[in-house]
Amino acid sequence: MVREAEGLRDEVALWRSLEKRADDLEELIDLLVDSPDADTEADVEREADLLRREFERERTLLLFSGDYDAKNAVLTISAGAGGTEATDWAEMLLRMYLRWAEQHRFRTEIVDQQEGEQAGIKSATVELDGRAAYGWMRAERGVHRLVRISPFDSQKRRQTTFALVEVLPEADDDIEIELNWDESRVDTFRSQGAGGQHVNKTDSAVRLTHLPTNIVAQSQNERSQTQNKEMAIRVLKARLLERALEEQEAEVRKLKGEHVEAGWGNQIRSYVLHPYQMVKDLRTGHETGNTQAVLDGDLDEFMQAELERLATGGVLAGVAADDG
Repeated sequence: MVREAEGLRDEVALWRSLEKRADDLEELIDLLVDSPDADTEADVEREADLLRREFERERTLLLFSGDYDAKNAVLTISAGAGGTEATDWAEMLLRMYLRWAEQHRFRTEIVDQQEGEQAGIKSATVELDGRAAYGWMRAERGVHRLVRISPFDSQKRRQTTFALVEVLPEADDDIEIELNWDESRVDTFRSQGAGGQHVNKTDSAVRLTHLPTNIVAQSQNERSQTQNKEMAIRVLKARLLERALEEQEAEVRKLKGEHVEAGWGNQIRSYVLHPYQMVKDLRTGHETGNTQAVLDGDLDEFMQAELERLATGGVLAGVAADDG
């Protein structure tokens, strides 16, 4: 209750700040009408663009009405088929989301990371702690497709590869998810890759397997086996919560008579770096030619478009042409 009250106070203060900045901007515009000045006009344009982006972000937060939207998030990125090309793409996505989180002052912690054989990562699991982290990140769930000239191909051929992004609400103490240890297996193993002097010397990494569902969670980036076990428990609870939510959604779809296929062929977004530059979301139709900005974490407009689509009934955007 206290945390909720603090959040509401912060939200009111933020909207008042936006209102005051809009008033100040309006006064500057009035001054420009009477006394034109190129430098002031440039400042006004920059502030107007920044204010617009912040307003859109806060407006999107008003769409967060789900039971878990206000929670922290657990993000998992998995490379698809394609060897080194796929593991490199998975690492690019990890960097993109870490940059997005950094820009919005979200705390992040890499819980588990499996290195690729030559480059990149096979998978990574990250905790995101911030205001409505799950509410924002749920817009990113699905298959992400990359089209580019592969830096790993000596013949410089165009390659298409995929990575899967999963987003779970963190199952904290407010959520009733109980683990039956008679139905769970605990395995310990040596941590892999960089991470400190303890790596590869002690069996500090922990893998939990929920036997009835075969759901697996593991952690190897903490300094002790106890810390890794606690982290793995949190991730496992998040996965069990997501499974429960998926079962509820499937029942609703069944009652509505809807049929939704899930699979690697259902990419949500394409990132085309060759023969032209474009990032296009196949659910909303939102696109941009500034691919580098997106890969550097500029994702808000894509997230906002998808969250608004979901809030208005989840109508799919019509995409007439293939994007490469």
